[in-house]
Amino acid sequence: MTSLEQQLREAKVSFEALGPKPEVGIVLGSGLGAFADQLDNLERIPTAKVPHWPPSTVAGHAGNLCLGQVDGVRVACMQGRVHLYEGHPAERVVFGVLLLAALGCRTVLLTNAAGGIADALEPGDLMLIVDHINLTGHNPLVGPNAEPYPRFPDLSQAYDHAVAEAARQAARACGIALKSGVYAALLGPSYETPAEIRMLKLLGADAVGMSTVPEVIALRHRGVAVGAMSLITNRAAGLGPSVLAHADALATAARAAERFVRLVRRWTTLVGALPAA
Repeated sequence: MTSLEQQLREAKVSFEALGPKPEVGIVLGSGLGAFADQLDNLERIPTAKVPHWPPSTVAGHAGNLCLGQVDGVRVACMQGRVHLYEGHPAERVVFGVLLLAALGCRTVLLTNAAGGIADALEPGDLMLIVDHINLTGHNPLVGPNAEPYPRFPDLSQAYDHAVAEAARQAARACGIALKSGVYAALLGPSYETPAEIRMLKLLGADAVGMSTVPEVIALRHRGVAVGAMSLITNRAAGLGPSVLAHADALATAARAAERFVRLVRRWTTLVGALPAA
């Protein structure tokens, strides 16, 4: 057993007395933590009290694991995440989502704040991630393989089709526009240069950010179904009139919070009703 596996076992013990295992895991990105505040039967556990959980140092990432229900679907919800650019190695960055899997989540919905590259994406838009480009230079699977999981996992269907279709159905039911596209992950913490954004557009990226992809890789390695959504908080470097700032991204997230919460609630309900793989 690897040290990571032992740490996950020790962290899992903290939740064994908290009732039935969750069905759906949710990760809330920068400024999007309001969703967790509306869970039914909410139980909030600061991640600082969970053994081995690395600390988040970024504004907009509260650092809580919230357990509760959404229309009867049991969920475990990360209010914030940690990032490679905070200095954590890749296997520590994915500790939270691997714990969601260890707690019993068969599907995890990932959200983030991202910069819009595609011409059709404007601040405030919601974008369903249908594929990604990993340009972080890191992969959480580097090192000894965690048995019995595959040494070389296939990522040709990294984003589950049924989970994606549930997101589209949720958007239609809520009357909320949901765009779709490819997400490029870079290391950060600096924003990209205009030349880098031009490169990303040539590569086929529609949005850019600094998270999510390591989590997707780690979850798919363990057979967990994944869905992901970006809130476009700004036009990427060189495509908008203003200098990029994290505070502005948080402000955009706050303005979109009501739409975001409605859509993710409905998405969670529909995903909870999907048959087990």
